[in-house]
Amino acid sequence: MHTHERFSDQVSRMFDKAGAMTSHPAGLLNQIKICNSMYRIEFPLERDNGEIEVIMAYRAEHSHHKLPTKGGIRYADNVTEDEVIALASLMTYKCAIVDVPFGGAKGGIRINRNDYSRHELERITRRYTYELTRKNFIGPGIDVPAPDYGTGPHEMALILDTYSSISPDHLNALACVTGKPIGQGGVRGRKEATGRGVFFGIQQACQFADDMQKLGLTPGLEGKTVIVQGLGNVGYHAAKFIQEGGGVLVGLSEMEGGIYNPDGLDVEAVMQHRRETGSILDFPGAQNLATSAATLEMPCDILIPAALEGVITDENAPRIQAKIIGEAANGPVTAAANDLLLQKGVLLIPDVYINAGGVTVSYFEWLRNLSHVRHGRLSRRFEQRSAEQILKAVEGMTGQAFAPNIYAEMAFGAGEVELVNSGLEETMSSAYVEIRDQSKRHQTDLRTGAFISAIDKIAASYLEMGIFP
Repeated sequence: MHTHERFSDQVSRMFDKAGAMTSHPAGLLNQIKICNSMYRIEFPLERDNGEIEVIMAYRAEHSHHKLPTKGGIRYADNVTEDEVIALASLMTYKCAIVDVPFGGAKGGIRINRNDYSRHELERITRRYTYELTRKNFIGPGIDVPAPDYGTGPHEMALILDTYSSISPDHLNALACVTGKPIGQGGVRGRKEATGRGVFFGIQQACQFADDMQKLGLTPGLEGKTVIVQGLGNVGYHAAKFIQEGGGVLVGLSEMEGGIYNPDGLDVEAVMQHRRETGSILDFPGAQNLATSAATLEMPCDILIPAALEGVITDENAPRIQAKIIGEAANGPVTAAANDLLLQKGVLLIPDVYINAGGVTVSYFEWLRNLSHVRHGRLSRRFEQRSAEQILKAVEGMTGQAFAPNIYAEMAFGAGEVELVNSGLEETMSSAYVEIRDQSKRHQTDLRTGAFISAIDKIAASYLEMGIFP
């Protein structure tokens, strides 16, 4: 049992387990593991009532093996230096696993955003950006932030505006931050990207017949029962796409508690009920569960914790009935619980892989900003005409005309959102195959397989630089 273990120590322990299975020298492994740069900032904020408050903020750049570094900025009153370093290191490994050419970074401002007015939050965000710019901790080729817990497109737009006004790099300034509003250079599909990535990851995991057979399940997502804990941006979109993909949502939970119906729940109807009543509880036909934690222990094939870290512990792990767990949140399963679940034969799809949809689509946004061209703009009409020509050629050879709707369904060129979603599916699917191959080769679990995959790729980058002969 690892009680009160620092977050960064937990990540290091996972890294060390995987590193021991590789043939890389200790010095190289140590270089990959350490955090390269940490910037701690304290600055004054004049509150609306005239009082002065000192704000604590951080930005960690874990690895410079690829540039820029990339990672979100969270606004939370429990942000610590250790947490920011740990999350930055996970970003490094996450980017490597899904072949996104960034080093990992993370930022945090120690505030509860509910305690501040809109004007105060703007002043905090702008001052933080100014401090990062002054110390060269932000820029399209240096370090590119994104939204995280407590931040969103509005904060990203403020960061862009502040950076643009004080940076000489006006031409590529749009690429200094991702997760922006569409009108400010954002990319279509970014908001739902992490949840959609969770869906693609689970869908891919369910394709392997031998893995499913060990769990007593049939291949494919169709008909599998699913519980999602947390209906924020990630959990809601994961639930929505899983439902559309043939999964049956039997349990959903939020802060106020959970609901369960073995016959299935419609996520849109549940969200509408919550908007009308302020709670998901008392949803027609569903059983109420007193706590969100109780929902985790209900019968299901697939469990998706998409809320907070550390919700599955060695205390409740023995009562978890799911056969597959997809870690949509960061670190929802503690180290001790992880070992217990693996002993039970649960297929654990790790967070470091399955919630990488956000950074993958952030990469597409960054590319769009640097190229100054919307994805699909150059090729859409060409693809549409090519498809039409193929359909017409088939009509000519067969003497049979296609129904008008066939042209509408098949003869279209891909726009930005289709290309973004297609790129995300390809990324998540191929990365799963890679980490599964690593876990089979080393006869270990998927999390360790994912870390081995990341370590091998980062090590190759350092060796290519000639730093480690």
